[in-house]
Amino acid sequence: MPDVADDNLPMAIGRLQALQQQMQQVIFGQVDVIEHLLITLLCGGHALLEGVPGTAKTLMVRTLGAAMSCRSKRISFTPDLMPSDILGTNVFDARDNSFHFHEGPLFTDILLADEINRAPAKTQSALLEAMSERHATVDGVRYALSPIFAVFATQNPVEFEGTYPLPEAQQDRFLLKIKVPYPEDTAEYNLLDAVNRGQPPDHKPEEAVQGVLDVPSVQAVQAALPRVRMETSIVQYVLKIIRATRTHGSILVGAGPRGSIYLLQASKARALLQGRDYANPDDVVRMAAPVLAHRMTLAAEAEVSGATREQVLQSILETIEVPR
Repeated sequence: MPDVADDNLPMAIGRLQALQQQMQQVIFGQVDVIEHLLITLLCGGHALLEGVPGTAKTLMVRTLGAAMSCRSKRISFTPDLMPSDILGTNVFDARDNSFHFHEGPLFTDILLADEINRAPAKTQSALLEAMSERHATVDGVRYALSPIFAVFATQNPVEFEGTYPLPEAQQDRFLLKIKVPYPEDTAEYNLLDAVNRGQPPDHKPEEAVQGVLDVPSVQAVQAALPRVRMETSIVQYVLKIIRATRTHGSILVGAGPRGSIYLLQASKARALLQGRDYANPDDVVRMAAPVLAHRMTLAAEAEVSGATREQVLQSILETIEVPR
């Protein structure tokens, strides 16, 4: 598979749009969610997908993995899952009287962490080093992970029994928190129509799509992101939004510098997906909630009043002048 030149934006755009088309062959609707998954991949980040059961969260990540000629693994998080089940362990080999490291499922390109909030904090934290540094430490030895290693985790927002809230530090490691809604009427009808015509409801995406990106070409597409232009006025717009989350009366803790970096990168990635070599204010507005909402802690008064992070963030966006 040919690589994508670092400075060849049209080629990068073509690769991303081909990946998007492959995913849409399996997923009905959910255009924004698919876009956010690709933005995560393009930025070299990680994403947390939140939605009620049956909204195809797992299927979307499996389809993304199938549409790439890369390694993809899945971990079903459970209360008895141990860190060694994720990282791997040293196993004694009597033949040479020594220990050998057996890699866990963490050693892959695309990792699906299914229902991540069902595992205790100790196990969740086993992902922290991997997500931030692309390394894993086992018995004092550091092991390198894939250069495109990406975690796509899922969680159910309405089920609390037997779940463990994600630590704040781990939430901050996710580039995006993607809200997965119910499909729109047309998309859900198309899904039912396909099943009615004989398509298996549990069909495997690996059989429906073909890999259009491999590891080197993913790296090349990621390297194209800095070539997307963002004017100084829009960079300042990003900064104003971030600083407003730190001073707003309804927010106890606002977004940190990592949030500002991620908002800038995600805005440029969205521009690239839209076929542009420049980011505009609309890119920033569209990416503000997925990037920033999970980095904000609301004040007690705001929570009592029933306000959501997204609503507070929208009120901030409405008060900041949009650059022209």
